[in-house]
Amino acid sequence: QVRLVESGGGLAQPGGSLTLTCVASGFAFNMYQMGWARQIPGKGLEWVSGISGDSSDIWYADSVKGRFTISRDNAQNTLHLQLNRLRQEDAALYYCTKGNRWSYREVDSWGQGTQVAFGS
Repeated sequence: QVRLVESGGGLAQPGGSLTLTCVASGFAFNMYQMGWARQIPGKGLEWVSGISGDSSDIWYADSVKGRFTISRDNAQNTLHLQLNRLRQEDAALYYCTKGNRWSYREVDSWGQGTQVAFGS
């Protein structure tokens, strides 16, 4: 059974940083591209980043390029997203995905999401 569990969300400040983590299980993690997507209430889903199985190919949405960094540790079956120089428009529910919009493979699994919000 495929399972993707995100963590690391919480309250952030404009210009601040957060690191999101996804722990994957139930499939051959290293053989699949992974990704991050986000959803804002009243808005459609937005793809944020994607990464190939061996990390040789990485993709970012223009809105996060230069600020976010995706990475993976195949030995630990984990996926990460480092969010830097955060903006209020980054507030969203962030999902870890098996596959991504840039992949030739289908996106077939999603995590439960982890919330990024802003406060003081």
